[in-house]
Amino acid sequence: MSDLVVGQELISGTVVLTRFSLVRYAGASGDFNPIHYRDDVAASVGLPGVLAHGMLTMGLAVQPVIDWMGGRGDLVEYGVRFTRPVVVDGNGGVTVSVTAKVGAIEEDVTRIDLTVSAADQTVLGKAQVRVKLHE
Repeated sequence: MSDLVVGQELISGTVVLTRFSLVRYAGASGDFNPIHYRDDVAASVGLPGVLAHGMLTMGLAVQPVIDWMGGRGDLVEYGVRFTRPVVVDGNGGVTVSVTAKVGAIEEDVTRIDLTVSAADQTVLGKAQVRVKLHE
């Protein structure tokens, strides 16, 4: 993996989140806040619709990097800024796009920058993963 260069695109793909995805995540995480599954509650607190859990969005954004490493490295750090909510339509859900590019190579740690969007808007800002790759 020493052939990586700054700016190189590593991964680009999409994930479809549906209301069923949110219910499954709520069960796994224990986060049953009704803004994640009830339109009326989301609207009553001024939200544009039912929202995906932030940690679900964060987790699905980093998963392609984990898959790309394939056991050939360790994730050392991961951080994001939540810039916009991910609104999940009750009919078709929402498609979340993730692109990962090499942002920096620092001695034995590689920074991978993620671009994460839904409905043509960036939903995670400053999404960066630091990985230590094994040769």
